[in-house]
Amino acid sequence: MATAVVNGIRMHYRRIGEGSPIVLLHGWPQTGYAWRHVADDLAADHTVIVPDLRGYGQSDKPAGGMDKRTMAADLSALLRELGFERVGVAGHDRGGRVAHRWALDHPAEVSRLALLDIAPKPTLAQMNRESAAQSWHWWFHRQQDLPELLVGADIPAYLNFFYQSMTHNRDAITPDAVDQYVRAFSQPGALRCGFDDYRADVIDDVRDEKDAAAGRMPEMPMLVLWGEQGALASSSLLSNWQRHAHDVQGQAIADSGHFLPEEAPEGVARELRAFFG
Repeated sequence: MATAVVNGIRMHYRRIGEGSPIVLLHGWPQTGYAWRHVADDLAADHTVIVPDLRGYGQSDKPAGGMDKRTMAADLSALLRELGFERVGVAGHDRGGRVAHRWALDHPAEVSRLALLDIAPKPTLAQMNRESAAQSWHWWFHRQQDLPELLVGADIPAYLNFFYQSMTHNRDAITPDAVDQYVRAFSQPGALRCGFDDYRADVIDDVRDEKDAAAGRMPEMPMLVLWGEQGALASSSLLSNWQRHAHDVQGQAIADSGHFLPEEAPEGVARELRAFFG
């Protein structure tokens, strides 16, 4: 484990293995720990870098900067700090949003982009009753102060709700992992930063809409993965991303819900290995 000072914050990260570099970005409500099984597999022939994103885990929890442009700039600075010029990037959930913004803002740094169980922003404006019910927490997390007040009263219960309701295999996120995440989100400022990640959608949406209107999209090859038993399995996820990027392939991961890196690490590692080379 190591810490680097980048873009005005201290960022905690894990670096293992040797070979062509891959950066793995976690989502909410998790930390870089979510990638542990996949990272160990890929490290057999890659340098694998797994940060805790700004506001998460052991990284700093500043009062601002949870918009994806700033979070992507953190990673760009980390890349330079570690002496790399170009990396493969995989992002799950909110980490996929950061990865996508990194690819748009710093395309020379991202050789290949993998996005796990996350839909392109423009398609979210077309929500129906079912998809809105599945994503109720996005709107709750955007509220000011209220989520911290209510969730802070019982952090384990709130986080466990997602680990249970959004997995296909409910044993995949083990008690040890839950303990890790509960400790992480019990730190001062951690809940606020996690919810600020969602509150920053107000800024992120404007930038994403401008990029879409201007025809800006990732130029590098993209891989889209989703859980075969997850909420996105019934959507047109692959075709939606193909409308918002130039070179997209995709694959459902069997026996998995939303939390792919922990529910199906072997399948995820296999697909990432084939994609990144």
